[in-house]
Amino acid sequence: MYLMSAIEFSLPLKNPVLIFSLILFIVLFAPLVLNKFKIPPIIGLIIAGAIIGPNGLNFMLRDSSIVLFGTVGLLYIMFLAGLEIDMADFKKNSWRSIFFGLLTFLIPMSLGTLAGLYLLGFGILTSVLLASMFASHTLLAYPLISKLGLAKNRAVNVTVGGTVITDTLALLVLAVVVGMSAGEITEEFWIRLGISVAVFGLVVMITFPLLGRWFFKRVDDHVSQYLFVLGMVFLGAFLAEAAGIEAIIGAFLAGLALNRLIPHTSALMNRIEFVGNALFIPFFLIGVGMLIDYRAFFKSFETIWVAIVMTGCATGSKYAAAWLTSKTFGYSKDELRLMFGLSNAQAAATLAAVLVGYNVIMGTTDTGEPIRLLSEEVLNGTILMILATCTIGSISAQKGAVNLVNSADSNEDMAEEESTQRILIPTNNSDITEELVNLGLLIKNEKHRSGLVALNVLNIIPNGETNEKESKKVLEVAERAAAAASNELKPVLLRETNVVNGIQKTVIDERVTDIILGITDNRSLVDTFFGTVTEGVISRCEAVLFIYSPRQPIVTVKRHLVIVPANVEKEKGFRTWLSRIFKIGKHTGAQLRFCCNERSMKYIERYAKKAEIEVKHTLLKDFEDFLVVAKEVRSDDNLIVVMSRPEFPSYNPQMKNVRKQLLKYFDQTSFILVYPLQSKYQSSSGFNNPSIHTSFSGELSKIDKIGKSLGGFLRRE
Repeated sequence: MYLMSAIEFSLPLKNPVLIFSLILFIVLFAPLVLNKFKIPPIIGLIIAGAIIGPNGLNFMLRDSSIVLFGTVGLLYIMFLAGLEIDMADFKKNSWRSIFFGLLTFLIPMSLGTLAGLYLLGFGILTSVLLASMFASHTLLAYPLISKLGLAKNRAVNVTVGGTVITDTLALLVLAVVVGMSAGEITEEFWIRLGISVAVFGLVVMITFPLLGRWFFKRVDDHVSQYLFVLGMVFLGAFLAEAAGIEAIIGAFLAGLALNRLIPHTSALMNRIEFVGNALFIPFFLIGVGMLIDYRAFFKSFETIWVAIVMTGCATGSKYAAAWLTSKTFGYSKDELRLMFGLSNAQAAATLAAVLVGYNVIMGTTDTGEPIRLLSEEVLNGTILMILATCTIGSISAQKGAVNLVNSADSNEDMAEEESTQRILIPTNNSDITEELVNLGLLIKNEKHRSGLVALNVLNIIPNGETNEKESKKVLEVAERAAAAASNELKPVLLRETNVVNGIQKTVIDERVTDIILGITDNRSLVDTFFGTVTEGVISRCEAVLFIYSPRQPIVTVKRHLVIVPANVEKEKGFRTWLSRIFKIGKHTGAQLRFCCNERSMKYIERYAKKAEIEVKHTLLKDFEDFLVVAKEVRSDDNLIVVMSRPEFPSYNPQMKNVRKQLLKYFDQTSFILVYPLQSKYQSSSGFNNPSIHTSFSGELSKIDKIGKSLGGFLRRE
């Protein structure tokens, strides 16, 4: 009874446990309820914040804890935008991002300044500051776009890149206007601002990747990795503020800097997205809702008029910029909706600008009232504009994204082996199991959460013992590694007298398309591993085979050197293994450099263009020159050697020596040997020739029919 009486239930709530519990239930149920009315979850959380906030039912105040978590959520949105952007596409479309960024800055600035001067009757400084609020925007709908799998869409990439440009320019305008109002704009001000921004950009984009690569190479603890990333986000945000620009720019640049070290399919990325979408980002949205004061709109008509003008200018100018960009580059109507929806939402930088402007005192009236750079009517009108633009932007972005996803699903031309991809990971060593699973996550079809199979073969020895407990432990490591990236992995434990028999049986039973074998000790490469398991798998299992020796985490690799023998393009499995290599490059962001002859490179470049992958080329006239090219291997490179089986067009006798050469020259270098899918019916001679096989099968079919007509005397062996 004493405990019950000790708890206060007066409003606003003061018990931190109760407050946190209430917010969590709002985060859980608000989107579910409003989804039934087709209201985007983002708007649902903003409305919920308005209802429970100090201007609504007054359940809780917008205190320092809400502000802190909301700040983290805002930085998270910008960080995720930088982290998930396709860097190759970003570079390719950088000038498009610049084009859109300038349009979405200049149009709102021009329209907003004119509206402030002639429609609202403000002074020049107030009008320019008001216009800068329209020019900036927040990627509020980005989590929704990312959830639907469109983070790498070209329109999204252009919009994200343009956001950095327009927000940076808008926040610089804010700094200049505030400085002018205080009389601080001097030549020294411009020099200091330019130098600090340049130094900040160089520090983040050069130092952060170096620190990240160093840390990920040495620390494999998942909690430590996440804390490191979170620390880098806030360090980048702080450095941005120290340079005189807004923290969100620093968070975005931190995402770009760590982009290549955190693949989209990795467990670390899954943790980053999960924590942000489940906790920090909802806090930010609820905090925005708490700012809404519906009573302000009944105090005076001026507040309503200011809100209407601001909302109209912001929405109209952002749509004009998106429309001009989409027409210039030939984007679809739904991509236009995406660009407009992402760029229309006003929240973060807008709030920063209006609060700064509201706190700048220009003087006092005759009655002693302060004359502010931005009046109370503008402050209240801004809140309404935020709600309106966030609602319009979220609905537009959601409609465009859903239409694009549905269109992709109906028009998708996916190869059969891609949609039914099954990757087998035979493993008996827990030390490298997680890295083998990571490679499997990179090469698998990311649209399917299943498709991974981990195998451990208990070698049965007559009158001997098997370590079943250790085998189950290895499979559990594989399961956890896949689950951490939100993927399903099927563990298989077999008891066989021969490891190759177990692998072959699993390949057949599970309809396996790819096999990943791991090597831990290159010193035993030739005599043991290659002499036993691999040779059997190569000769008896029809699947793409990857023999992987990880000397560093694959996410820390800067470049993949791919050694390709001549005539690979003549084989049926060419496109299959090539697509896997493309995925490794795409998901890690590392450079793909193919070393091959000119003919093969033409085919590789053709498919790379279709896959929208950037590749480099080093001429390799003969596979025997492989060591000459391999001398270029650096410490952060991964060597990929495409192999072949005898009697196939791409086979080279020099391949017999590759194993010894790897042992001798690349003991400290990560490498992957790739054996393409080379069916026994794919060789270029005898019964292995596809055309001969087809013809022969046809003749056998005729003989069978004759045999049946003769009473079955003829049998096909």
